[in-house]
Amino acid sequence: MTNVKEEREHLYKTHISSDHRLFDLHIKETLQYRDLIFLFVKRNFTAQYKQTILGPLWAIIQPLLTTVVFTIVFGNLAKLTTADTPGSYAIPGFLFYMSSNICWGYFSSTSGATSNTFLDNRGTMGKVYYPRLVAPISTAFSRLVSFGIQLSMFIVIWLYFFLRGDTSIRITPMLLLIPFLVFQLMILSVGFGIIISAVTTKYRDLAMLVGFGLELWRYGCPIAYGLQLVPTKYMQLYLLNPVTPVLTAFRYAVFGFGFFDLRFYLISWGISIGVFLIGLILFSRIERTFMDTI
Repeated sequence: MTNVKEEREHLYKTHISSDHRLFDLHIKETLQYRDLIFLFVKRNFTAQYKQTILGPLWAIIQPLLTTVVFTIVFGNLAKLTTADTPGSYAIPGFLFYMSSNICWGYFSSTSGATSNTFLDNRGTMGKVYYPRLVAPISTAFSRLVSFGIQLSMFIVIWLYFFLRGDTSIRITPMLLLIPFLVFQLMILSVGFGIIISAVTTKYRDLAMLVGFGLELWRYGCPIAYGLQLVPTKYMQLYLLNPVTPVLTAFRYAVFGFGFFDLRFYLISWGISIGVFLIGLILFSRIERTFMDTI
């Protein structure tokens, strides 16, 4: 009887079962649905700017307005330092705030959108089978499109200041680190988001706190100020925030100087990978029963 059952299972490409192992994450199956991921990316990006007059231009306008506000409030009025290391460096405040805001914007928007994975996709998930990881992955890539637009805008402004020649900006091999920094932000935001999404299927109150928590997290990162504002006695604890080494490394890469500590950067990678794996495990466990509680 067992042999007959096994022979029948081999006749099908996909076998749907409620039996899951702890690390049964369906990675291979998810990759086979790459066409669906592309369609979801297109859908998410289109829906994000649907029925707006300016459309994708909002991907440029939002970080620009935020940067202007930060420049006026934190730069001109509060006069907070933008230095990450001791020394005299000529760096445009506008570039400093923009570099931080586009990175944080990608992290926070991906985390927030991914935290609603089950709620936003319950209509399709309850009717059609596909690997559930397709939803958060497509969200991360759709937000990456917006980040790419913002990064292109940043490069244009960066070139303007660089060609003027009255700044300390220089080109170094650290520029090669940027793709790894973006990838790290992706896995950290997806991991954090799907942990929240797994918990909020049962406890909806947590969903109300996500936006508030991300805003608090923003001011716990060196976005509105440089690392020199952080007291030395709290520096090591401050650098354990996994987003902080990414932001300072990104600024080091685009400006050619700043703060980069390999030890804390590797710790940041370790935390990012750990959060991502925990998120995948929780996601795999919750996806079996979320339709009963959502």
